[in-house]
Amino acid sequence: MEIRRFHHSEGVEVAERFAYYGISSNLITYLTGPLGQSTATAAENVNLWAGTATLLPILGAFVADSFLGRYTTIIVASLIYILGLGLLTLSALLSTHTATDLPCSPPPFQLILFFFALYLVAIGESGHKPCAQAFGADQFDGHDPQESKAKSSFFNWWYCCKSGGTMVTLLILNYIQDNLNWGLGFGIPCAAMLISLVIFLLGSKMYRYSVKVDKKSAFLRIGSVFVSSIRNWRTTPSAIALEEEARGTRPHPSSEQYMFLNKALLAPNGSKEDGKVCSISDVEEAKALLRLVPIWTSCLVFAVVFAQRSTLFTKQAVTMDRSISHGIDFPAASLQFFMNLSIVLFIPIYDRVFVPLARALTRKSSGITMLQRIGTGIFLSVMTMVIAALVEMKRLKTAQEHGLVDLPDVTIPMSVWWLIPQYVLLGIAESFTMVGLQEFFYDQVPSDLRSVGISLNLSIFGTGNFLSSFLVSVIEKTTGGNGRYSWFDNNLNRAHLDYFYWLLAGMSVVQMAFYVYSAKSYIYNRRGAV
Repeated sequence: MEIRRFHHSEGVEVAERFAYYGISSNLITYLTGPLGQSTATAAENVNLWAGTATLLPILGAFVADSFLGRYTTIIVASLIYILGLGLLTLSALLSTHTATDLPCSPPPFQLILFFFALYLVAIGESGHKPCAQAFGADQFDGHDPQESKAKSSFFNWWYCCKSGGTMVTLLILNYIQDNLNWGLGFGIPCAAMLISLVIFLLGSKMYRYSVKVDKKSAFLRIGSVFVSSIRNWRTTPSAIALEEEARGTRPHPSSEQYMFLNKALLAPNGSKEDGKVCSISDVEEAKALLRLVPIWTSCLVFAVVFAQRSTLFTKQAVTMDRSISHGIDFPAASLQFFMNLSIVLFIPIYDRVFVPLARALTRKSSGITMLQRIGTGIFLSVMTMVIAALVEMKRLKTAQEHGLVDLPDVTIPMSVWWLIPQYVLLGIAESFTMVGLQEFFYDQVPSDLRSVGISLNLSIFGTGNFLSSFLVSVIEKTTGGNGRYSWFDNNLNRAHLDYFYWLLAGMSVVQMAFYVYSAKSYIYNRRGAV
């Protein structure tokens, strides 16, 4: 029964990913084509939208965990999502631009409608993304031995199925958008979301719903810890020790971290009024959230690297030889298919081969810890940027050798398949880091904040997109102007994406060192799988 419940909730997620990547994977092409934007401006707009779509889930998770519940939030978010996709389709149908037309500026009304619809989709994403996965995990009973075992592989197979839906998008929708019609390319995801919502509603009677207990909201409990700690900032350590001794509590290992939060155990002015003093469990929950901050911060550069897959990687591919037969070109954005293919192929191997072997060596149920898994992906992201820089250097050299430096609209005689290694390696890195982060943030937050945990994971990539946009903007202004070609010049044969990739590789090395330090000092909470 739990598998059937999982399939219904997973179907909604697959459709949502199909819709999301139907927009994001080829958005830079639409912005530089029908909307006539420059490469740098388009990359910034893609990153800003993607950042918004992955930061807003924090708000959606708050609404779900505090007020509406995950089930209701999924329904409301899906309706907003469908409305946004419908308006996006309308804006594309209003355009007279075709795939063979040169870039041009659209009417202001169309531009306003497009961006309004685009950010309406981001609002729908804010409620859908954090709740769908947490709701799916809720379908497994952690107290039942069989279901608990199935739940241990949940995040692997969830991500595998999601990537499968994305593969369909990258093969079919991108081709339709590039060669047929953008209105149809946006309309199909809208229909898919509508059908998935109907299927989700049909399974309502089978779902297992989390029951809210009659106690203070986790947000209020944890917030009161920080407020009380500030109020009692003058409290001496000895007073805290006496209070802990009076309560007869045995200190958890994590109590040695963030000791200033223990001040919340005392009421202001020595008062013992009911409701004024935080409990030990409240303080430990606050510490659990605070311990996530270094891990969250040390993954930001990985998110910046991840943002390049649908922006600069795609623009590289546009300039290269993409022919697969006479008159048929492989869509540049569809190269992300190989990234998702590597995920779909690698995750079953990881779950069925690597984990059992690692389990035999480490005697850990998960084979390796969640933080070790995340760190492995970060290391692979460094290698991805090194390979991307080397391939871009070869692309620039090929353009120079064939006298195409000042002919940006002429295809460079270098096969687009040269880009596949960086996509495949980034896909494997995603299998380690993305899935590891999802499980880590779901597991390490208080049980009634699990939607927030998923949203915290998403916020890493939202912030990473904003950082990527900021980097592109600063570098564009610093390296361009006064007759100079910037690193992101519209003529990519004069640009230097390779410099940017080397910069990201260097930043990733620094990030990895910080991550290793943070991971070594991290103390898992009582439920944490180590």
